[in-house]
Amino acid sequence: MRRTNAVATIDRRAFVSRLLAACPQSLVITGLGSSSYDVFAAGDRPENFYLWGAMGGAAVVGLGLALAQPERSVVVITGDGEQLMGLGALSTIGAQQPVNLSIVVLDNGHFGETGMQPSHTSLGTSLSAVARGCGIGNIVEIDEMDSVESLAQVVNSRQDCTFAQVHIRADELPRALPPRDGVYLKNRFRAALGLAPF
Repeated sequence: MRRTNAVATIDRRAFVSRLLAACPQSLVITGLGSSSYDVFAAGDRPENFYLWGAMGGAAVVGLGLALAQPERSVVVITGDGEQLMGLGALSTIGAQQPVNLSIVVLDNGHFGETGMQPSHTSLGTSLSAVARGCGIGNIVEIDEMDSVESLAQVVNSRQDCTFAQVHIRADELPRALPPRDGVYLKNRFRAALGLAPF
């Protein structure tokens, strides 16, 4: 079945802002591009780790962090294009099932960073079905902004490994660029976790 996001009504930036406001203690990993801009626009903080140029790596970085920090909620916020590049990570996440990990995919059905070409999610691929097939415990598809609070409750409860596919409008929003210094971001994040610079 072919799905497009032509009728999606969720504003990505407003959704991310509301989600993060409702999950203030969460550790946040972002995928490259627009998801990093959205998280930064919602308010920069040391507990945000922005990935620059690591396409396909957000979910697996989130997995490692969730396993290393089991008492903290870990939220990965990424886009459909980035997640499509890292499908294999979903199998490993399904095998590990860290209950404190939530993968939130902002799906506009396009590769936003390279010219808004249609992504595979608008050509028939269901990321939710892939995540379900990989054995991830809790699968959520979100088509309405009002669902953000229920997703935040899941994140904060740390009771199930969660994959949320959020169908957003295919908007091109102004870029809000987080810091690009990888060493600075790493050391700031480590300090927020009470760890020494490395």
